[in-house]
Amino acid sequence: MTEVVVIGSGIAGLTAALHARDAGCRVTLLTKSALEEANTRYAQGGIAGALSPDDRVADHARDTLAAGAGLADPEAVAVLVGEGPGRIRDLISAGVAFDRDAAGQLRAGLEGAHSFARIFHAGGDATGAEIERALVAQVRAGDVRVREHAFVCDLVVSAGRVVGVDLLGGGRVSADAVVLATGGAGELFAHSTNPAVATGDGIAAAVRAGAAVRDLEFVQFHPTVLAVGDAFLVSEAVRGEGAMLRDERGRRFARDADPAGELAPRDVVARAIAAAMTRQGGRPVLLDATGVHSADPLERAAFLAERFPTIDAAVRDRGLDWAREPVPVTPAAHYLMGGVVTDLDGRTDVPGLYAVGEVARTGVHGANRLASNSLLEGAVFGARAGRAAGADADRPWPVAPAARVTTAPLVDAAAAPHAPFTRRALQELMWADAGVVRTGEGLTHAARTLAAWRAEARAPRSLGEWEDANLLTVAQLMVEAALARTASVGSHHRADDPATTQEWEGAA
Repeated sequence: MTEVVVIGSGIAGLTAALHARDAGCRVTLLTKSALEEANTRYAQGGIAGALSPDDRVADHARDTLAAGAGLADPEAVAVLVGEGPGRIRDLISAGVAFDRDAAGQLRAGLEGAHSFARIFHAGGDATGAEIERALVAQVRAGDVRVREHAFVCDLVVSAGRVVGVDLLGGGRVSADAVVLATGGAGELFAHSTNPAVATGDGIAAAVRAGAAVRDLEFVQFHPTVLAVGDAFLVSEAVRGEGAMLRDERGRRFARDADPAGELAPRDVVARAIAAAMTRQGGRPVLLDATGVHSADPLERAAFLAERFPTIDAAVRDRGLDWAREPVPVTPAAHYLMGGVVTDLDGRTDVPGLYAVGEVARTGVHGANRLASNSLLEGAVFGARAGRAAGADADRPWPVAPAARVTTAPLVDAAAAPHAPFTRRALQELMWADAGVVRTGEGLTHAARTLAAWRAEARAPRSLGEWEDANLLTVAQLMVEAALARTASVGSHHRADDPATTQEWEGAA
């Protein structure tokens, strides 16, 4: 029987584990925290799919390709949107209680850069938590072995093939196939919507095993995160319902950047907010929901509490009444479009190794992810990788190794002045020099500092030290990629790109 190890317990990992089990594999799922603790749990915005009678798969594909700024892979996008409706129906069959109207029909919402209302939510703004609940229940009820609080230090490679994983504390789990579903690296930045477990572990381990990575310069910054208390994402769906962005003088500024205003692609809105914050000395902008639904504040408060119960509770916990007054928001790191390069079945260029979800670079997002395509990606490609892991065991590996290009270092790290390494220092460095808006000068400073920190680093021993080492690895790769891409595209914005310098200076 084929032994499959899945690392990670978000929608991608849970789906891969269930489909590998259904393919007749013996499956072990490892997660470094509790089974329920994954980025999926915090997803508010919903899952996109052309399920409505008036919507078309071709239109969803067009919107996805447009958001990707010309760098999305059309074949991967076709798989995503074509198989997406079926995977959403699978989630319904698994017990996910998507929101429905009075007639019992699925209720679809609109989000930025979508041409049709095709976003399906559960519990208003608790879609990820509901999906996580349903899939975790299936995994616990099924024949999947689960090991919680099991941190994977490295992949075990023998004769050029991944054959297992080494765990912190000295254990080893052997496998015929290993599926990385470890999420992104939001902990790289001072402001992030991700949980603390998002430390780039899967990407770093894959790199050490020889796997190719790509597009790490493309980091999506969510435009609207509460700027009071701990970072808390305010879903794009709030703007889809009519909430507006205003500067501290009350001026609506988003349409200066794009005719679509608040519903423009996320990178555009995030930069518009960053520019407005620069104009007002770094202070947050305001998200104004006082015009949503009703002119009556009591009716509006009831609507916001029903439509966005999680956000409503978080806002009110901070002493704010968003039904009556605008609330302060700021951009924050949200989603990594790049990662470990895979084919359409999750295979990497290292035999026996698969990657799905945010850790993977499938090609569906290009330079910028279309809103609510991330849960869809996890469901679609998690299913494909789970099935492939069961079918590939006795076959030649169909993916050729990626060409390795050796180049000289982009910067000279010698004698780079730097503060001592701490995770907070790393996060502040990446936010300042590799955040929403980048320059060659800032990226060079980041590259020198990161190189100096890496040179001083000792071999990791504890969980925190392993996470820090992984974050440093991914940070270096991300900064190198951002330095190499001198032109702005999608979520990667170079203020020193001649094509965008005037745009940014004019906005700021």
